[in-house]
Amino acid sequence: MSFNQRAIPYSDRPRKVWGSFSVRAHHPRAEGFSLVEVMVVVVIIGLLAGVVAISAPHFLSRGKQNTARTEIATLSSAVEEFYSIHGRYPTNEEGLQVLRERSESVPEPLITQDPIDPWGRPYQYNSPGRDAAYEIVCLGGDGREGGDGADGDISSLNLKQRQGGP
Repeated sequence: MSFNQRAIPYSDRPRKVWGSFSVRAHHPRAEGFSLVEVMVVVVIIGLLAGVVAISAPHFLSRGKQNTARTEIATLSSAVEEFYSIHGRYPTNEEGLQVLRERSESVPEPLITQDPIDPWGRPYQYNSPGRDAAYEIVCLGGDGREGGDGADGDISSLNLKQRQGGP
């Protein structure tokens, strides 16, 4: 660099040309993100994590309710199949466990797993039911009769009413 170029301000210095690119003479400059930029990203990630954390329990409880409805429908189908084979519904003493047993008329069990609801408690079987020959009940998240939302009871009778059944 000649003596005259040192006196010229950096912005007015001539550019070196390599190929089709015009590049200024190398000037040391700090690289990376500023503290403010990093903090903005951290705050945005924190806000998103907060929204997900607030929403997740609702979706989890709703998923458990849907699982219970599906399992009750499956158990109801197995009880109806038991009726078609034996000409009677299981007694309260036999409960839903009889659906897991093999017999001469049923070489394979009607259900393969223990009838446990998504909250880890056994489904309740009542024969006769309140308004039907039988009723299968899941007591919801709180494990007690009644309740609203995630704690509400789910019954085979409710499923039949939803489907437009008798």
